[in-house]
Amino acid sequence: MTTQIVIVLLLTFVINLITTLSYSVRIVGIRTGRIAISFALFNILVLVSRTANGFQAPLLAKTVENDIKIGVHDNIETFRLIILSCTMATLIGAVLIPTFQRILSKAVVNFSVHKSMGKLILHGFSKTGILYFKDNLTIPHKDNIAQLKIDSEFPWRIFILNIFAVAILTIGVLSAVYASYLNPEYRTTASNLSAFINGFATILMFAFIDPHLSAMTDDVTLGHCSETT
Repeated sequence: MTTQIVIVLLLTFVINLITTLSYSVRIVGIRTGRIAISFALFNILVLVSRTANGFQAPLLAKTVENDIKIGVHDNIETFRLIILSCTMATLIGAVLIPTFQRILSKAVVNFSVHKSMGKLILHGFSKTGILYFKDNLTIPHKDNIAQLKIDSEFPWRIFILNIFAVAILTIGVLSAVYASYLNPEYRTTASNLSAFINGFATILMFAFIDPHLSAMTDDVTLGHCSETT
């Protein structure tokens, strides 16, 4: 395995980890009463994810270009490793959501008091911040999982749509880049088609999923329902 592929795997892990942790931001905003600040602080992590994504695709495309030049037209194992990295990041992110909620809540409160990113970052890497992270390491409670019943008020339709959209976003760039192996003469066209593939998932996210999640967030904020429902 080349250094280039290792970097791609690490970048893929970071991207999918941050994407998974993003589901906890709304609940942090509700609990702290500072939804805007919660999203503003999380956007810093999103910036890291976007930067990683900006490096991931070109590095992967370069790997494909190098393979084609030496006559390799099938490197499926590398793509399987990348998909495995996506899976592991999603699973680890899901386990870390309760911990991330506590840490982000503390960051929101800290920023609300000092209104300084510099002080927040220094506090995060201080002895107190590290101890706070250690003391708040936790895993999802089994009662939260037990509440996911078929006959409950859980929004299964949105849940399934979200799985579908995230699956497309996860595999969109990979499938477009891998198409370069299948049709090397059209590899530039294939790479550019990733925007078309991801566009469908983006429409699902912004037109159907996000509005529903926003409505749920407002209902909880207004006291019309609890966080668990």
